[in-house]
Amino acid sequence: MLATLSGSTVTRLAEAALPTRFGRFRIAIFHVGEGRQQVVALWRGLPARGPVLLRLHSECLTGDVLGSARCDCGTQLEASLRRLARARSGLLLYLHQEGRGIGLVNKIRAYALQDGGLDTVDANRALGLPVDARDYGVAVAVLREMGINRVRLLSNNPAKWRALREHGIEVVERVPLEIDPNPSNLPYLRTKRDRMGHLLRLHL
Repeated sequence: MLATLSGSTVTRLAEAALPTRFGRFRIAIFHVGEGRQQVVALWRGLPARGPVLLRLHSECLTGDVLGSARCDCGTQLEASLRRLARARSGLLLYLHQEGRGIGLVNKIRAYALQDGGLDTVDANRALGLPVDARDYGVAVAVLREMGINRVRLLSNNPAKWRALREHGIEVVERVPLEIDPNPSNLPYLRTKRDRMGHLLRLHL
C-alpha cells in the first residue's frame, strides 16, 4: 500500500503474524520517503475508530538488544509490549533513530564522554551534535497509512506529543511509562527530567 503525507511516500513492504512472549501481535515493515527510512509497526486489535494506545520507540541497540543498564530504553520497550498486549488496541512504532537520532557510533562516543563526567546533554554538545535529532514525521506518515488519527500516547517525553499534534494526530491522553531506576541510569534519568523536560515522577 502507498500513502503520502507532506510529500512523503509510505510503502508497506511486508506483514505477518508475530507471536511473542508478551502476546500475539501483527508486524509490518514500512519504508517512508525518498530516503526509504525503515519503520517497524507491531500491533494488536487496531479499531476503525477510537484512540489507539501508541508507543513511539526509538531504536537502542545497547538497551533493547544488549541489555545496557545505562538507559531505560530496553526496560521501557518490554514494559510497552506488556501494556500493548493487554490493551484492546495497541501499536508500537519502532523508529530507526539510534541515540536520539545521532547514530550508534556517535552514541558510543558520547558514552565515552559521559564516562569522563559529562551528562548526556553536554556529551552530545561536546561532539557538536544536537541533544535530540529525532524526527517523528516518519511515524506520523505511518500512522496516516494505517488510518490512525487519535492516540493515547505511552510516553514521558513532551516532544513526542507536541510533534504528533503539530502533524494533526490527536493525542487524547498521555500514559506515563516510568521505570524503576538503577545505579547506572540514575544520572541519565535525572538529566532527562531536569534538562530535557521529561515528565518523571520518580524520586531521583
